[in-house]
Amino acid sequence: MFNKLFVIPCFFVLFLNSCTPKQDNRYTSMVNLFIGSQGDGNTFPGVSLPFGGVQLSPDTRMAHGSYSYLDHTLFGFSHTHLNGVGEPEYCDILFMPTVGEVRLHWGEPNQPGSGYLSTFSHQDEIAIPGYYSVLLKDYRVKAELTATMRAGFHKYTFPKSEESHVIIDLAYPFGAELLNIRKVSDTEIEGLRRSHGWAWDQYVYFVARFSKPFSSLQIAVDEVIKDGLSEASGKNIKAVVNFRTSDQEEILVKVGLSAVSAEGARKNLDAEIPDWNFAGTRKLAEKAWNKELGKIDVEGGTHDEQVSFYTSMYHAFLSPDIFMDVDGRYRGIDHKIHQAEGFNNYTVFSLWDTFRALHPLFTIVQQERSNDFIQSLLQMYRDGGRLPMWPLAGNYTDDMLGYHAVPVIVDAYMKGIRGYDAEEAFKAICHSAQLDKLGLKYYKKIGYLPYDRQGESVSKTLEYCYDDWCIAQMAKAMGKDKEYHLYHQGAHFYENVFDQTVGFMRGRAMDRSWYEPFDPFVNSAYSEGNAWQYMFVPHDVEGLISLMGGDSKFNQWLDSLFSMKSDKKWMIGEYAHGNEPSHHLAYMYNYSGEAWKTQQIVRRILTEMYLNKPEGLSGNEDCGQMSGWYILSAMGFYSVAPGQEIYVIGSPLFEKATINLENGKKFIIHAKNNSDKNIYIQSATLNGKPYSKSYIRHNDIVNGGELVFEMGSSPNKSWGTAKEDRPYSENGDPVIQPPYIKSGDTLFMNATTITLACDTKNSTIRYTLDGADPDEKSTLYTKPFEVKGTTILKMISFDKDSKPGNVVTYKLDKAVLNEPVVLPAKKHGLNYLYYDRFFVSAEDLDIVQPESSGVIESFTIAKRPKETYFGYKYSGYIYAPQDGIYTFYLASNDGSRLYIDDKEIVENDANHAAIVEPGNVALKAGLHRIVLNYFQCGGGKGLKLEWSGPGVSRREVSPNDLFIEN
Repeated sequence: MFNKLFVIPCFFVLFLNSCTPKQDNRYTSMVNLFIGSQGDGNTFPGVSLPFGGVQLSPDTRMAHGSYSYLDHTLFGFSHTHLNGVGEPEYCDILFMPTVGEVRLHWGEPNQPGSGYLSTFSHQDEIAIPGYYSVLLKDYRVKAELTATMRAGFHKYTFPKSEESHVIIDLAYPFGAELLNIRKVSDTEIEGLRRSHGWAWDQYVYFVARFSKPFSSLQIAVDEVIKDGLSEASGKNIKAVVNFRTSDQEEILVKVGLSAVSAEGARKNLDAEIPDWNFAGTRKLAEKAWNKELGKIDVEGGTHDEQVSFYTSMYHAFLSPDIFMDVDGRYRGIDHKIHQAEGFNNYTVFSLWDTFRALHPLFTIVQQERSNDFIQSLLQMYRDGGRLPMWPLAGNYTDDMLGYHAVPVIVDAYMKGIRGYDAEEAFKAICHSAQLDKLGLKYYKKIGYLPYDRQGESVSKTLEYCYDDWCIAQMAKAMGKDKEYHLYHQGAHFYENVFDQTVGFMRGRAMDRSWYEPFDPFVNSAYSEGNAWQYMFVPHDVEGLISLMGGDSKFNQWLDSLFSMKSDKKWMIGEYAHGNEPSHHLAYMYNYSGEAWKTQQIVRRILTEMYLNKPEGLSGNEDCGQMSGWYILSAMGFYSVAPGQEIYVIGSPLFEKATINLENGKKFIIHAKNNSDKNIYIQSATLNGKPYSKSYIRHNDIVNGGELVFEMGSSPNKSWGTAKEDRPYSENGDPVIQPPYIKSGDTLFMNATTITLACDTKNSTIRYTLDGADPDEKSTLYTKPFEVKGTTILKMISFDKDSKPGNVVTYKLDKAVLNEPVVLPAKKHGLNYLYYDRFFVSAEDLDIVQPESSGVIESFTIAKRPKETYFGYKYSGYIYAPQDGIYTFYLASNDGSRLYIDDKEIVENDANHAAIVEPGNVALKAGLHRIVLNYFQCGGGKGLKLEWSGPGVSRREVSPNDLFIEN
């Protein structure tokens, strides 16, 4: 199914017949920008510089990727795009040249005449790194684009007309919080698009300068042209720039962008495009790309494989994006303006994806930029108070799971990239692990996330374990023994969700029971994967193999993964390369003594999952992760466990790959007798000496040298199989599981009886009740004990050899009943505020203005006016019938927080699953203030609040329980 030839647009034919492209465009000529533009790839074919802050590209649809090769109409050219991301975002400041009647709306995709959009043909489309052009058929206008780091450059060739226009649509694509446009002169316009979306408060200032004075400028407010306006603000602002043109007249437009100010955009424009030399700017863009793409030179393989490789290089170097002006000013994650000192500030870190392969690739070929990337992450820690999960345009998005700024920092540190304050970096990564959000409060206390408290509980547990291992490695390297011990323990918590009876990672409840019924193919305990794909323990593969019963059992499991029947496209058995949880699995055979099977599977992925055609990617490009996997694997190795300075060897795709290192040295991978059949390594040498290991060290690469493989058509089942030749895990000493409260209340009326337990066999528990850290001399736990007053319980486990685990702390509160509120007059109901925007946390509702307000009968979203992104803030009073402790049970999709008497009782934020989270509060009989923040940002929708307590058997909070002031 993968041998069918792809018919490439005519512009590509120039280099198809040449095996040795011209030196001046040697690398850029081997890039097909349409790969991934159809299907799930979500790539864009427009122009950007390597790691540039402008991505000027055509938009054919308002959906993921904004461009599809299947479309035949085009809305225009917007200046910002994300590379292969599964979220609709960016597409700021859309320009569209038109002729004739002015239309203010973009229209409907693939419906010619429905708006200012135009039909186009791929035969009239050219896309190469640094240059894009297309003929807009409806207007007979040729549009050409190029870019610099912070500015876009348009060239429009118009027909003869008295009604030539350039539409500037600031409302495209999803509206905005604030739009502004102002005429500066007859050749210059400036403005602002402040939008909310996935980046929920994004600023894009622009200055547009035209090569020819426009005959007039019209500004439209709310789809109506307002004559005489030279400036306007609002939520739906557009401009029509009018010209009289002769036949084939060229009008050039330079557009500078800034997140800081219009003046910043102007400075960027003046610095980067000082003249009107479009061809010169294009040439500089192509030169920049040739320099970056030339960091790895490959020889051999098929033409399509070389195109896939250099297209992957192109996609890998699109982001992170520069996010500061030429003078070093940038908008921080706190939305304040800062000055970058000694580093370049970047944004767009798709960390859950890119920590796996893209950033490890950068540690080889982008070492200088890697320092800047880490400085940027640390600056977010300084400006915003924590490291980001998925930062975008100066915003936390908190998308996906884990705290994967950690492996990016640790991997670089362990590989000697240290152009930043290492002590501050270590403090920042530890801070991420010590937060209580996103289920970490459970992880730290019981060693896993319970599925009946957290969605995607298994995935989150495994991701946190790996991140903790990374912290432990940096702690060990820095001589921080206490911190090493703490995070080394966490690195082994994956054992808590491995069920040996089924041989999979499995959801586990708060009471330590297993998820029922168990189906390894689907359940809510995993994120974007299932139990087959989420065998994610890259830092301790040896420990995982032991849990699974040894090498033979582990290999059988891998065989089943890759060989089971599947009718799904882009699958190898149950291996799903289109999503990141699977990406390490093909390399697991190296750890269990069958490296030849890794060679077989890796070569199959390289040739079946990456194709030289628009639908040539098996999943979202994800800001370069898919390409990072391909680049490393095509050279012959992969970063299974970033944070460890080794790469696991697979099957090199090319006869020769030369890495041109920043230190001036070269590392060459030479695969002799390589072909589509000769995929197996027969033997290897490193710098002329026999090499039998199925991994290679980072220093062997960056110090320069040559790795030579002899390839053959039959597997050499003895190469790389000896124990000493396999990749190793730095798993350290056995872990001692944390002790936990098996029974007893953390909030009680008069007294509570506490029962402790630990899952480590033959362990002992010692504890204190005075807030002191316990040690081997503290009280030995032998039986349940009673607590009568507010107490700080600290406990620690020791194994049979008296080795300690981690200290676990609980606060046991004797209830102090909240006083009720007296209302002079009341009626049933709740006040509500409704928000029409994208949120990443329920806390965000407290700092933005609502769209509307009113009174509603209960906690319901049934009356929502829309189905996509929205939020509610409910407030009122709930009536407690008796004195006592009440438990509230909050379930929501996507996130919510509950406050009683102005204290947070339940945090169920960004859980992305309607799973119940409980919280307790002590109340006197009467009315108590209740506030609930809820937001929805994904596909599922749901909100339910239940309660129980004295006089209330567990049930949903009803309208009869709720009151507001009359």
